[in-house]
Amino acid sequence: MAVIKGTKFDVFPLNLGGNPFGWTADRDATFEILDAFVAAGGNFVDTADSYSIWAEGNEGGESEREIGAWLKERGRDKLIVATKSGELQGVEGRSREATYKAVEGSLERLGIDQIDIFYYHYDDENVSIDNQIAIANDLIAERKIKHLALSNYTPARLREFFEKSAGTPARPVALQPHYNLLARKEYEENVQPIIDKHGVAVFPYFSLAAGLLTGKYASEEEIAGKQRTGQLEGYVTKEAFEVVDELRAVAKELDAAPTTVALAWLIAHGVTAPIASVSNPEQLTDLMAVKELKLSDAHVARLDKASAPFA
Repeated sequence: MAVIKGTKFDVFPLNLGGNPFGWTADRDATFEILDAFVAAGGNFVDTADSYSIWAEGNEGGESEREIGAWLKERGRDKLIVATKSGELQGVEGRSREATYKAVEGSLERLGIDQIDIFYYHYDDENVSIDNQIAIANDLIAERKIKHLALSNYTPARLREFFEKSAGTPARPVALQPHYNLLARKEYEENVQPIIDKHGVAVFPYFSLAAGLLTGKYASEEEIAGKQRTGQLEGYVTKEAFEVVDELRAVAKELDAAPTTVALAWLIAHGVTAPIASVSNPEQLTDLMAVKELKLSDAHVARLDKASAPFA
């Protein structure tokens, strides 16, 4: 478990992504997944008001509603809930009006009185950092959110945010960057120094590179003809499969799943809890195993070397 600095939250080292809920996981599957997650020691779920606007027939808010239904039946105290706003139509951007409407919408869908961690999902450069901080301070003072976090901000805007929010309730307690074995350069060069300086928690998205780092695909030919998202296509290169080969080799030596090893590599690099999602409870086993798997320095070095083209 890991305490998020500046909060009272002690989180399991796997942040369960809520994007499948109301999409590839219907209500029954959502309940089964969350029940199994909590039974295995999990306590931290991540969602957004925009999940899952990309699915045909969905308008956003589906994930929050499914989580809210589970919380109503199982109990609010069972989960630390993080959600995000900035993309959902009608409440886009970081203006005061849009942000307040977004928070109210999330609270209603989740069926809770206060959001544990609220992310500014995307920056809005039409709204100054000073104003964004003021909005968050007011949301915290009104007990609509407990803590603020940030995602998808440029390094320059991140630095400004931390400098200007220092000593205020709106100082972010976490960042949610894009980081994995196949996406290292931007994070390690530009974001990690900010995290190290300010001592904030880090919960990366695409921790498993849209599924490529589960090890179930060993070549582009294995993917060909199968339904896949554009997100996965963006990772498919010869160098990426060389990383997957090494990941599978390390996993075999450790008698572990490639999924678990990929997540453990992130934790070895200072990540608090990687975000990963599942569409059925059976897929949770490899995710939850990250709590028990600590990579040796030698194994970390091997994976670092294999993924060096992405650093």
